[in-house]
Amino acid sequence: MPRPVADEKTSLLAYLLQQHQNLRTTAYGLTDDQARSTPTVSALSVGALLKHVTACEASWVDRIAAAPAHPASDEIPFEEAVATYADQYTMTAEDTLGGLLAALDAQEAATERIVAAAGLDTPVPVPRSAPWFPRDVDAWSVRWVLGHLIEEVARHSGHADIIREGIDGATWFELMAAADGMPETPWLKPWTPAAATSSPAPPVPAAR
Repeated sequence: MPRPVADEKTSLLAYLLQQHQNLRTTAYGLTDDQARSTPTVSALSVGALLKHVTACEASWVDRIAAAPAHPASDEIPFEEAVATYADQYTMTAEDTLGGLLAALDAQEAATERIVAAAGLDTPVPVPRSAPWFPRDVDAWSVRWVLGHLIEEVARHSGHADIIREGIDGATWFELMAAADGMPETPWLKPWTPAAATSSPAPPVPAAR
């Protein structure tokens, strides 16, 4: 559950961080090869979704940090930006699940720090580098950007749930129970690896 909230900004951040935690939980216990696998009709993997969500949030938070001006990234030629964007959707042989989770942790800390200093009504200029951004809107607010990030991470978290179930049959509640060290009950059995090993999966960091 999200932490208790006292105001609008705290609420938006709490729900964004909850979605981060859901995505971490979906990746709990996977090997690098499993995180890289694509067992469903989707071309994406759990690792690729972690990578994309982190990069996507970094881009939007950079916009918040630069607001009300445009960020420096808006000066990157569109073709170069597209190549970088495409890389977000692949967990390469050089990527590790631990590294992708650490990158999400670092981005989460940056998001909290930058949003803490931002006003929710500050205008965030609409990018003009891609055809899917509206031409009849000049700026969104920081409030809008945070709502969009919650929607974006939640959508990809659900996507990752389906991919994870395709890998080993694990579903989110049993993964949460295992990650949080919950005892087994008649109605909730914590996930365990199909083949037990002497090195258990590292715990998912607790939501702040």
